[in-house]
Amino acid sequence: MKFFYILCITLVCLSSCKEKETNKTLKESDTMHKLDGAWELVSFYNYADNKVSDSFNIAEGYRQVKIYTPTKVMWSKNVPTDSTEWFGYGSYKIEGDSLIEILDYGSEMMRQIIEERKAFVFELHLKENSFRQIELDQDGNRVFSENYIRIE
Repeated sequence: MKFFYILCITLVCLSSCKEKETNKTLKESDTMHKLDGAWELVSFYNYADNKVSDSFNIAEGYRQVKIYTPTKVMWSKNVPTDSTEWFGYGSYKIEGDSLIEILDYGSEMMRQIIEERKAFVFELHLKENSFRQIELDQDGNRVFSENYIRIE
């Protein structure tokens, strides 16, 4: 009987160690792709001296959505008062607190921008259901941010 109790305790200990190891692996892989999903732009911040100086919500009818897979990004923007099409597609990576989007192609307006600048580097502030991508100037100062919430 004593042997049976020792065996049960040993099995419980081993299985709990294995469970912790599995949970650790899952958590590490989850953080690698926290951007996976669909996100909608909800507001903007302007910065002065690297601090938020002004914030504003998007205009009525305006919509911008980004969709991330583990390696790809696609975004589209609808501005009801403008007939110009805006969308882009490419790859992305996260390095530290930087989001780097490398666009392969886009709408006519984006194609003109991509010809001059293919990689877009942002400071990234990422939470479980929201993120902020902050545009930096040539000196590394914050200029403005786009603020997104997860929609899927």
